[in-house]
Amino acid sequence: MELKYLTEEALDNCIRTAIKEDVGDGDHSSLASIPEGTKSRAKLIIKADGVMAGLEAARRVFHLVDPELKVDVKIKDGDTVRKGDIGLTVEGRARSILTSERLALNIMQRMSGIATYTRHMVSLLEGTKTRLLDTRKTTPNIRVLEKWAVAIGGAKNHRFGLYDMVMLKDNHVDFAGGVRKAIEATQKYLKEKGKDLRIEVETRNLDEVREVCETGGVDVVMLDNMSPDQIREALKLIDGRFETEASGGITEENLHDMAETGVDYISAGALTHSVSSLDMSLKAY
Repeated sequence: MELKYLTEEALDNCIRTAIKEDVGDGDHSSLASIPEGTKSRAKLIIKADGVMAGLEAARRVFHLVDPELKVDVKIKDGDTVRKGDIGLTVEGRARSILTSERLALNIMQRMSGIATYTRHMVSLLEGTKTRLLDTRKTTPNIRVLEKWAVAIGGAKNHRFGLYDMVMLKDNHVDFAGGVRKAIEATQKYLKEKGKDLRIEVETRNLDEVREVCETGGVDVVMLDNMSPDQIREALKLIDGRFETEASGGITEENLHDMAETGVDYISAGALTHSVSSLDMSLKAY
């Protein structure tokens, strides 16, 4: 899968910052209790059924803490796992394993929880053409990991940040003085700055949908907090001229009904802000 934001630099920066936060001036528990040079090994035990994600990120944690640690990944990110499965083994300096342990687990548990829930939500769209999107409702400083987990779970990443796409939300529209003014100002800005960015505009009712259709010059129309019947009416007005996204109030219960309207995308912030981590542990053996 092509994930433009998932660069070596972005991943290393994310993990190095997390290591600095956790380790500070030293893992004094391990330094105090474990003799220098002690070697050991540990295995990752999966303690709940789900979708595995974060193994490659965890491998990077171990190697950034200690390049001499030997990590053997037993399964792949995206694999379905069962309670009792072994995800990886790590061998080398005991101090290094202990220093890496919690950060590696935190990443894998969080990413696997997101991937598991995402896979479930994607399954509810079977039989429709609609794709599931994530949002920017992510945890600060680890967005790269959370969006990676969404992709592993089978959904599509929306914009990564404020810089890679224009999204004119309700407040942008209101502050600008209306839908038309917001779109026209955006078109002018992009032309002046020489930027080639996709434009999405949020609409709250059918009148705003009509105004977008009359104005033109956008790529995606977001249909915010609309019922399936309202979405169907909006799609008739749009008539295939723009891509469409349903958003707001999306639940497991109404996801399929929303998709059956024929909307291109459905976005759900719950993919990243309302999930439970998948239980797992790292144990010496």
